[in-house]
Amino acid sequence: MHSWEARLDQAGVKLLRSGKVRDIYSWQDEIWLVASDRISAYDVIMPTPIADKGKILTALSRHWFELTASLCPNHVLGYELPARLDLPEFEGRLTRARRCEIFQVECVARGYLAGSGWEEYRQQGTVGGHALPTGLRESDRLPEPLFTPARKNDHGHDENLTPIEARAALGEARYEELRDLTLRLYAWAAAYAAERGIILADTKLEFGRETATGRVLLADEIFTPDSSRFWPADSYLPGGPQPSFDKQYLRDYLKTLTTWNKTAPGPELPPEVVRNTRTKYLDALERLHR
Repeated sequence: MHSWEARLDQAGVKLLRSGKVRDIYSWQDEIWLVASDRISAYDVIMPTPIADKGKILTALSRHWFELTASLCPNHVLGYELPARLDLPEFEGRLTRARRCEIFQVECVARGYLAGSGWEEYRQQGTVGGHALPTGLRESDRLPEPLFTPARKNDHGHDENLTPIEARAALGEARYEELRDLTLRLYAWAAAYAAERGIILADTKLEFGRETATGRVLLADEIFTPDSSRFWPADSYLPGGPQPSFDKQYLRDYLKTLTTWNKTAPGPELPPEVVRNTRTKYLDALERLHR
């Protein structure tokens, strides 16, 4: 068996970069996204992988990309390896994509008051710069879904942007286009999830400009536990945090550690936490895939 690097080279596959969860490759005129079993929290990659996590994320994104193709074109070319390439490590983890220039603003839609949105509301009475009524509780449903974009940051926390800042970063026309696409996709996915007993509290989407045509494409991953906050509808009770199908369970465990200060390196995860995290990801896949 040739070394991994040698097999990649022989196949003409070049590693462009490794992210927190995905490895990005180029092959001919395509971009390949390969989802690993790595998991991150507080912008730190944990040293303990979650078995099959990459395959679960890829299956979920594939499901959503196929369902939403009529709402917004996406970057997907396929999920199978070219027949002549011997790279079984990619099987079930690979998304072959069109080349596009990713906008450096992440598009966030929020339907409920949670996470950093809740923290901002407690301090300022706003979420993403949008003024909200007083007296809302943690996990309350918002009067209407909000578009709260953030500036991408691969080396730390993403920077939340106000509407004025986001308009300046994207330009007026592009801001409105991405806002409308984000809220349309969120509304559709939230209704789909609700039919399956899941609340889609918020989500993060990425868009890019296709290199060949200039059209806007939905890219990266969509509506997975890594990019979205999923709550079971049958136990929803505003006024505090909600049980979830996403990696909030991992964050909650990490909050109990007095010996870790949320900087790299991350702590090794005990078998119970690995097992429970994997179960939550699988549960989300099974509920949403039916």
